[in-house]
Amino acid sequence: MSFASLGLIEPLLRNLQGLNYQTPTPVQAKAIPVVLGGKDVMAAAQTGTGKTAGFALPLLQRLVQHGPAVSSNRARVLVLVPTRELAEQVLQSFVEYGKGLDLRFLAAYGGVSINPQMMKLRKGVDVLVATPGRLLDLNRQNAVQFDQVQTLVLDEADRMLDLGFARELDAVFAALPAKRQTLLFSATFSDEIRALAAGILRSPVDISVSPPNATASKIKQWVVPVDKRNKPDLFMHLVAQNKWEHALVFVKTRNGVDYLAVMLEKAGYAVDTIHGDKPQPARLRALERFKTGEVQMLVATDVAARGLDIDDLPLVINVDLPIVAQDYVHRIGRTGRAGASGVAVSLVCADEAPQLAAIEALIRQTLRREEEPGFEADHRVPETSATGQLIKKPKKPKKPKVPQAAPAARQAPGKKPHTQGGGGKRTSGTQHAVANGAGQGPDYTIGSPFSVQKPRSKPAAKPAAGKAAGKSAGGRGKPGKPSR
Repeated sequence: MSFASLGLIEPLLRNLQGLNYQTPTPVQAKAIPVVLGGKDVMAAAQTGTGKTAGFALPLLQRLVQHGPAVSSNRARVLVLVPTRELAEQVLQSFVEYGKGLDLRFLAAYGGVSINPQMMKLRKGVDVLVATPGRLLDLNRQNAVQFDQVQTLVLDEADRMLDLGFARELDAVFAALPAKRQTLLFSATFSDEIRALAAGILRSPVDISVSPPNATASKIKQWVVPVDKRNKPDLFMHLVAQNKWEHALVFVKTRNGVDYLAVMLEKAGYAVDTIHGDKPQPARLRALERFKTGEVQMLVATDVAARGLDIDDLPLVINVDLPIVAQDYVHRIGRTGRAGASGVAVSLVCADEAPQLAAIEALIRQTLRREEEPGFEADHRVPETSATGQLIKKPKKPKKPKVPQAAPAARQAPGKKPHTQGGGGKRTSGTQHAVANGAGQGPDYTIGSPFSVQKPRSKPAAKPAAGKAAGKSAGGRGKPGKPSR
């Protein structure tokens, strides 16, 4: 099958040839004719299967062939996306596919000045790619009106229809013309997402080119169990041992991103970072430097997981698992794109066992576990079942009762037992400290955002005699509250 056989016009075919697009991917082959026909679409396709071209190409053709020219402060195609990075990526795709066509494109998102976006909208744009919040800001300031919108696209629809976006999306839907084409493209669709989508789609064509929530088959995935405090050292060990020189690294927090970036820089790697607190221009520069190879390691939070289009990325490292299982699919979708092979390795501590179980249930696959010698976890990661349930360890048999002491050593009637300064508890505390790495080499946990491991559930200790309840020895304040 060729792109020409799908009914695309010659200018688009020339641009595809210039981009070295040989044959359409499965999602493109199914979606392009349907979108050209003006029908609503719900398309489920893994990240990296070419779904952006699946809606961009036919929409460009419809813009050329149908409808009047766009008016001032109007848009004809509206593409909603969850992140700034994805907005830029989708915009770039429209620009490349639509080269030479008399069409105008714009990406609008927060984190940058709104004034340049308002200026560009004065002439009107054929395609407006936007995040919901900035789009509503522009609408409230009369910079954009929706009466000329012919097609609405929700890219990464699973995230766009998440309850966190519900209020903004409802406001956008209410302002759009009732007569329009609506397209939903995403890597994953849950039953809840489909129920929400039913309210905005009219007799949609359901397109699926892979099992629901599947990950690319050519991605080699495995898990390395490790204690949380040991994650930074294990990460650096694996990078050095495997000679990994180009990887996208995901960490849960901004502090974790910065911490690993410093470690990589000290080891001689070219590093850049992306997180929510970084200005948008700096984030875009980091992406570009990574894509061109100027940066070897890009360390990011989930803000960068969606919308990254990076050719030949061989490796994704999850130093922390995502809170939302579907984000795992999007993270590792950065590698193994369009049939290429890739590797995704996840460092998992005991605290993350529920996330691991949810991920395995979502992708319908049990991830292989490989312990790394020297980094075996003291806090074991529970096994998981095929349905994503944690398998509890079998209870240990009860120990036989200790024989009673000899009569001479028995306690005299009416006397309370005397403990040598609570020695039993201190011994237990010492053992706990040893289990957490005390006396086992340099203390790399000081100042590390990875140093806190949830303790195993134990009954709360009673306050010592003479001490106020809720206050620990040494007057350090209430336990459980962070020091300031």
